[in-house]
Amino acid sequence: MKRNAKKMYSVSVAIALVGSVVAGCSSSTSTSSPSPSAATATKTPDATAAATATAKATGLDISKKVELQFYMLGPAPKDLPVIEDEINKLALKDLNATVKFNFTTWTDWDQKYKLLLSSGQAVDLIFTADWTQYQAYAKKGAFLPLDDLLPKAAPKLNSFVPKDMWDAVKIDGKIYTVPATYKEYVTTGFIWREDLRAKFNLPKPDSLANFEAYLAGIKKNVPDMVPLAANSDVKSNLSDLYKNLTIDPVGALPYGMNISYKNPGEVTSYWGSPEHLNELKTMKRWQDAGYISKNVLNVKDAMTDLITSGKAAANLGDNPSRYNDQKLQIAAAHPDWKLEYYPAPLIKGHAEPVHPIHNGFAIPKSSKNPERALAFYEKMVTDKTYNQLTEYGILGKNYTVDNGYYTMIGDTNSNGFPREAMQGWAWRNPEFMLFDKGYDGVKQIFSDLDKIASPDKFTGFAEDYTSYQAEKAALEQVEKQYLYPLEAGLVADVEGGLKTFMEKAKVAGLDKIQAEYKKQWLAYVNSAGIK
Repeated sequence: MKRNAKKMYSVSVAIALVGSVVAGCSSSTSTSSPSPSAATATKTPDATAAATATAKATGLDISKKVELQFYMLGPAPKDLPVIEDEINKLALKDLNATVKFNFTTWTDWDQKYKLLLSSGQAVDLIFTADWTQYQAYAKKGAFLPLDDLLPKAAPKLNSFVPKDMWDAVKIDGKIYTVPATYKEYVTTGFIWREDLRAKFNLPKPDSLANFEAYLAGIKKNVPDMVPLAANSDVKSNLSDLYKNLTIDPVGALPYGMNISYKNPGEVTSYWGSPEHLNELKTMKRWQDAGYISKNVLNVKDAMTDLITSGKAAANLGDNPSRYNDQKLQIAAAHPDWKLEYYPAPLIKGHAEPVHPIHNGFAIPKSSKNPERALAFYEKMVTDKTYNQLTEYGILGKNYTVDNGYYTMIGDTNSNGFPREAMQGWAWRNPEFMLFDKGYDGVKQIFSDLDKIASPDKFTGFAEDYTSYQAEKAALEQVEKQYLYPLEAGLVADVEGGLKTFMEKAKVAGLDKIQAEYKKQWLAYVNSAGIK
């Protein structure tokens, strides 16, 4: 799931970094245990005996103890050492392995991600998604193909994931990631402080015009609060979200491209268009009105934190599940606050369920223990004890289950492991998932979106930028220097600023990049029979 951003496409940054990657670069399953901690306590590991038993059952050689390096994006939860210790008791017994859970934080995550895959550092498992550019990294050889490893190292996982999902994540005919199987929508939608809306009788943000009127009301009535959440990644949390509300693009495409959902063979340039100019003028108007922080390009706070901390009153877009996570945090810490949500697909008239590529885990080429890593990941997905321990923490310490509903103990400050605190979107198992009562609202949103669901036609596309890699790198710098300030509303002369950006972008090689991207895209559309 995205960071909202994190779940939007950071294409122009992340994908431009991929080029250096190549150069640099069965099980026991407890399905009935009510408590991960209790289950752990009843297992007294005999690593040698377990290694022998597992080796006989799977054909894996696990006689040598190893430590697996597991990498996830975002921040580490406070209780991570406790969870890691419990997991290692299990993994030592089952696989003669321990695991080190590593996290990047959300600050400059794309740069850190690139370095992990290009430096040769030993990494055994790493999160993948469309917005981390799984397709491009896989095409460039950053990950090991899993086709031959799965039947031997993770036969249960191999059969657990449906064949159509395995097929959907293939790049050039090979599987490079294990996809999540939980069906959800990660489409965007307005998020706002409903308690403030009701208090000041502001419009319901169910359209862009009403959203702007809400921001104006917040600025007038709560002058010390920033009306609109935004951070330094203005491309993802302002520009891309605005485009998704006002035009019909395929997500947040790179290089200022635009492709119509209804006519995928229609490829145009959004950058420099009247629609683009209108977007930038809107951001300038919002900046001048005080809806966006003047220091936005230096803000490093996660978008969700800006909302849950009360620093900001609204978000231009986030997905339903993360909205519910924020709602849960606010309910625990500030019960007098209320959040509300309006799905953007209801404005656009169609919604796309998440593509299998959206959340997954891959084994980088630098892995020293690929078979053991895949066997461990099988445990994370298919073993209830491993799964719930890493998704929800310890029963009775971090959460309770009442009438089938998850309840966090304490609040986000006192609880060291809130729900899905490890950003464990990729290893969700629908059979083991626990939801708070508020998630019934998300399920209702999903049900509403099912009525206007359309297939994801586009995520399977894997760009090959080999012929314009240098131009990509140059364009990335131009975008940061000249476009980001425009997208933040910080340039006084918007038309002049856009003209300058387009001139600099063309010097960097924009025309060549767009022409080659369009050529590849149309070839993909034709070969896949997409209409």
